[in-house]
Amino acid sequence: MHNLTIRLLQTSALHIQGDVGPYTTYTSKRRLLVAYAKAPPTKPPTYYQARLRNLWRAAAFSWKNLRTENKKAWTKAAKRAKLSITGYDLWMHYLTTGDEPAVRTVERLAHTRLL
Repeated sequence: MHNLTIRLLQTSALHIQGDVGPYTTYTSKRRLLVAYAKAPPTKPPTYYQARLRNLWRAAAFSWKNLRTENKKAWTKAAKRAKLSITGYDLWMHYLTTGDEPAVRTVERLAHTRLL
């Protein structure tokens, strides 16, 4: 059953990554789908792990609720500054690290205001 499922997933047009049903999947450097049985955690997350997960969750939620014109400004700034990241990535970096100097540098390079 495992091999049949993997073969079906490989031939589909979907780019599947992460936990899918009872499997954890990723794409190898040779662009082949690799899957193995999902391994549940053996112990609960530490306080620090839970805190970081909540921080990332809150940052992603804030992007989702950001006004469209603000999202476009962050995306445009990342592109104009010739960064290899998206506006979402830049937003997440700022909210999870508080790295205001980096955002100010992007503003200067992109000739725009973000903060």
